[in-house]
Amino acid sequence: MVSSLSASAAPLASTIADLQPKVQASRRAAQQLLDLSPAERQEALSSIAAALEAAKEEILSANQQDLEHAREMLKSGELSEAAFARLKLDGNKIQSMAAGVRSVASLPELVGTFAWRRELDQGLVLERVTCPLGVIAVIFESRPDAVTQITSLAIKTANSVILKGGSEARHSCEAITRVIHSALEGIPSFPQAAVQLLTQRQETHALLGMDNDIDLIIPRGSQQFVRFIQTHTQIPVLGHADGICHLYVDAAADLEMAVALAVDAKVQYPAACNAIETLLVHEAIASSYLPAVAIALRNREVELRGCELTRQWVEMTAATAADWGLEYGDLILSMRVVKSLEEALAHIQTYGSRHTEAIVTQDQQVAQRFLQQVDAAGVFHNASTRFADGFRYGFGAEVGISTQKLPPRGPVGIEGLVTYTYHLHGQGQVVADYTGPQARSFSHQDLG
Repeated sequence: MVSSLSASAAPLASTIADLQPKVQASRRAAQQLLDLSPAERQEALSSIAAALEAAKEEILSANQQDLEHAREMLKSGELSEAAFARLKLDGNKIQSMAAGVRSVASLPELVGTFAWRRELDQGLVLERVTCPLGVIAVIFESRPDAVTQITSLAIKTANSVILKGGSEARHSCEAITRVIHSALEGIPSFPQAAVQLLTQRQETHALLGMDNDIDLIIPRGSQQFVRFIQTHTQIPVLGHADGICHLYVDAAADLEMAVALAVDAKVQYPAACNAIETLLVHEAIASSYLPAVAIALRNREVELRGCELTRQWVEMTAATAADWGLEYGDLILSMRVVKSLEEALAHIQTYGSRHTEAIVTQDQQVAQRFLQQVDAAGVFHNASTRFADGFRYGFGAEVGISTQKLPPRGPVGIEGLVTYTYHLHGQGQVVADYTGPQARSFSHQDLG
């Protein structure tokens, strides 16, 4: 898909001119959203959830159209197995989408709340108040369920959202967006332009150049896709390019637990960015653990690739140097035997993507060292990496996952879609009174 994003200058200029009115309408809608009460935004979300359930057959019919076309793309190599898996919807998925919207609706209100209040001097009070970012553009591949995830979080935080899905998900995204707009029509005060779907390929390039109009871009898709977005815009980007996650099975691991965690972290949803790609196993338990986990994984049709030591215990395809840095997004798992915790940490530092890493061990000191030493957005002890998800964290839903050091980091929910502003309430105070030999003093008293 990345190569399809290229565009010549003349068509791009035309697309920008055509797109500008839509983006400006989104900006106006963002201002109108500030006038809505939390109750009105809550009503909007409740209406969307109910509408999704009522329109299940319409959405699934549209998704079937996409899947038929996607199968041809799969055969020709234009679409990966992982992307095809993310594209598919079913009744359970739509029910989960509706549940996700309701979960977001139930989250505490963030917009317009005080982070803190501080008296600078008598009659001079400073407040830090949360506020929306404004206009958010979300560009994604496959993942039609991203439409409801992002829209619900945007509405909850009073942001306008511009959605641009991949061509492979066009019918699904259009159907879901129609359902959302239909639900919002029942709320007269809600600006319809607050939720917009773009469908033309050239519009992606145009969006990337609108750094004066769009406040944040969230890309969701393949490594190449996300990297393309990150390197072709001046707009702040929230996202991650890689999801190379590891599970380290320590010498002091409960082996039955370690087998269950490895299977869950690889098999439960292999296309997810929080699925493991490499299993690291301490040599002290390799002889007993590797055969057991290999049987469990192969029973779930996982292809295994192993280092030389791993293949001494279980016959499998030899792993190459390239395997350690690959995000398979499929039922493929690399396995490596390590001699120590230090060797496991070194491997993760070299090949990890700072997404999510996990250790299985009953040794609390080893676990604590792993938690402290691993540089990742999520570091887990005796738990599957698949828990690295905004919904499972209690965020309601997530707009994406950020692996950068600066916040927000990890699964990003509503807190990633708000910023803050400082409100200062005075009684005519001037800075001149606080300078010079007779200067007034600041009290700097926290008020909560």
